[in-house]
Amino acid sequence: QVQLRESGGDLVQAGGSLKLACIGPGYIHGNTYRGWFRQAPGKGREGVAVIGYGGSIEYADSVKGRFTISRNNANDTVYLQMNSLKPMDTAMYYCAAGSALSLNPNWVHYWGQGTQVTVSS
Repeated sequence: QVQLRESGGDLVQAGGSLKLACIGPGYIHGNTYRGWFRQAPGKGREGVAVIGYGGSIEYADSVKGRFTISRNNANDTVYLQMNSLKPMDTAMYYCAAGSALSLNPNWVHYWGQGTQVTVSS
């Protein structure tokens, strides 16, 4: 059973910052892409940022310029630095392992359990 373990979610005021981390194998049955997805109550799961093993990156338009995804292949960790947080960023954030540089959750084959991010106004 592949495990992706997230950490770093918290309650923060608007304008604040958080850094999420996800630990898990860097190569899982060909799924070398790592990403962060989020799901707010009553909404579908949406892609936030995805990074390839070699560093290629894709961001959702809503987070460009505010969020930064990175990965450390030596310790199998992917990070999401979130700055200038807004109430609309409130959601459960999921770490994911997939087979393409895509924000479409259909490419994801493994999910973490999620970590809650709440941004107060």
